[in-house]
Amino acid sequence: MGLVTVCGAVFVGLSGSLQADDTVLGGSLTLSVVSLMIAGVVGALTMCGEYASGTATSTFAAVPRRGRVLAAKAALLAGVLYGLSLVACAVAYAVGGAVLEDGAHARGEPMPALLGIAGLFAVVGVLGLAAGVLVRHSAGAVTSVISVMLLPSLFGPLLGDAQRWIAGATPTTALEKLTQTSDASPETVGSLGAWPSLALVAAYTAALLCIAARRLRRRDA
Repeated sequence: MGLVTVCGAVFVGLSGSLQADDTVLGGSLTLSVVSLMIAGVVGALTMCGEYASGTATSTFAAVPRRGRVLAAKAALLAGVLYGLSLVACAVAYAVGGAVLEDGAHARGEPMPALLGIAGLFAVVGVLGLAAGVLVRHSAGAVTSVISVMLLPSLFGPLLGDAQRWIAGATPTTALEKLTQTSDASPETVGSLGAWPSLALVAAYTAALLCIAARRLRRRDA
């Protein structure tokens, strides 16, 4: 996840593909959307891996309070993803600024945007974890997470005026707004700001995690 983010900054900087209105921050983190998907996949596999290997049974035997198990997994996953993505995105921004021609693009506002981007990675990881608990199968959970991130944007043009509201509620849209990319226009991703978008994603992730916790308590491992 970290390598994709940093290597993406180098590739975009050397390719000269940025538009005049792009920022160094947005250009450097162009491939962070791929990294964000990886974070969701990691979250899904955090739980599905235990179901697939059969260790979920022994885990719940050791800690019968399943809600505590899920909370511990979510906290550890969020902490690791937050720290890793914060470092990776900060390095990508520094590398992108070094590779890009001086003065050709506005720098953007890296702080507190980088903190929000790292928070989004943590949230998406927990979203994947909740999907893993609900679906229990790796392929299905991974497909569900990626669908939530991509399908609203891909099929947005078919939604008419509702496009900017539906597509604007996805993690990828929140990422575009936080990275201050020129692609995050109100016509396509809605007029909601970067931080409200992040809060919206966090809210429905928390709701999904609560549903997953309730489901986890009521069924067999």
